[in-house]
Amino acid sequence: MSPAINLKTVTNNVGWSVLSKTATFGLKFVTVPLLARILSPEEFGMVAVAHTVVIFLTMVGSAGLAASLVLGRDLETETVHSVFWANLLVACTLATGLYAWADFFAEMLGAADAAYLVKVMAFLIPIQLCGDVAYSLLARNMAFGKDAAWSVLAESIGAVTALALAVLGWGVWALVAQLFVSAVVRLAGLFYASRYRPRLVMSLGRLRRLVTFSLGLMGSEIFNFITFQSPLIIISRHLGLADAGAYSAANRFSSIPNQVVLTALMGVLFPAFSHMNDDRARRSHALLLSTQVSTVFLAPMMFGIWAIAEPGMLLIFGPQWAYAWPILGLLALSKGILTPCSTFIPYLKGAGQSSVLWWVAVIRAILVYGCVSYGVMTGGLVDAMIWLCIANIITLVGYSWVVFRSDGTPFLSGLYVTSRPMVTAFIMAVAVRFLLDQIRDDVPNAALQVVICGLAGSIIYAFLVLLTERDLMRKLLQLLRERMAPRASVGAGG
Repeated sequence: MSPAINLKTVTNNVGWSVLSKTATFGLKFVTVPLLARILSPEEFGMVAVAHTVVIFLTMVGSAGLAASLVLGRDLETETVHSVFWANLLVACTLATGLYAWADFFAEMLGAADAAYLVKVMAFLIPIQLCGDVAYSLLARNMAFGKDAAWSVLAESIGAVTALALAVLGWGVWALVAQLFVSAVVRLAGLFYASRYRPRLVMSLGRLRRLVTFSLGLMGSEIFNFITFQSPLIIISRHLGLADAGAYSAANRFSSIPNQVVLTALMGVLFPAFSHMNDDRARRSHALLLSTQVSTVFLAPMMFGIWAIAEPGMLLIFGPQWAYAWPILGLLALSKGILTPCSTFIPYLKGAGQSSVLWWVAVIRAILVYGCVSYGVMTGGLVDAMIWLCIANIITLVGYSWVVFRSDGTPFLSGLYVTSRPMVTAFIMAVAVRFLLDQIRDDVPNAALQVVICGLAGSIIYAFLVLLTERDLMRKLLQLLRERMAPRASVGAGG
């Protein structure tokens, strides 16, 4: 039986997830720049391209079956074991196929020299898919605290391994080792935390019951993959591995705030929304509130990176990467534009609307692929990132219309309420960008520029939020008081 979902349960699990992601991507904040100073853009590009194929096949292999375990009210052990073995069988088949066709995939992605890495990294697929069921069981029981601890441990060990091997001169193998070490430690942790132990049980009938939701989810994940990874593939094929490496490094860094807040939030909100299917009003309120809150915290991070991208790139990545600062800035801008969409995927998943997810993912993938391709063909890497921003503006409007229509919320009012914090963050970022231009000559040091602009941006944004989001702030304070009230009562009674 799944636990009851209330404010305390959700906030506790969001807290654990955010803590986990903060620690994980805090490691990346430190290790990616350090690795970038040791390794070359070409080495980053080779691993990024090879890992792209692995990520894609992992999404195909999971087929949404494990995620469907979160939705069911009564979960039978026979269903759980059947999903595990189905995942493992498909994973081994895909890994074998990738190993055999590594040369073809590498050449198709414009990185024929990375074929040997594709073969090695094929073995990541079964390692990653084996943990899907265990993770779904933890998510179903809202036990994200256990997952958080193992995620941090896995990423920490992987990061230390990569740095050590890079210093020892292992080159590209340092990045490969990081992926394998993290995956193995996380797999062991998921089994330990969930206490799940596979048994040799398989029921095709029970698997068929999950297929409808799973196929829609699988389709959406495949096209989401195309959306997120197609820019790297297009850049690699048409502009070369050096530009692909610059894009990869900038993308990994600019994704840190997004991943800290968004990934943590999505993981918790999916099971939370699924428990609200019988209370539409409550689910609608949760959608608007969670979207507002995530945008308030996430948008200033993304637009802030855009504002200080030039000194930030030099400070963090070093002189050899300084030329790529427009890429970092535009990638952060493109991600910031989509911050109001941060809760849409878990909402649609939790509501069981996998077909809607599929269609949205298809249209978005076509849009991003077309815009980035046009930018690459007509200009270059910078133009491609500008067109990615344009694609995301269109996505924001279209995605909001689909979700609010599905939820029964008026489109214009929903878009206004959820996008207002993003507009506020953008105004702050423009002000910071103007400030940077004014102090550039008087403060030539990149570190001081980042500190001054960061402090100024924080003050400006805090003032604007208090000015534009008073109702939201009051609501959050009220929720905090309600959450703390039981503790206060217990303390008084003691």
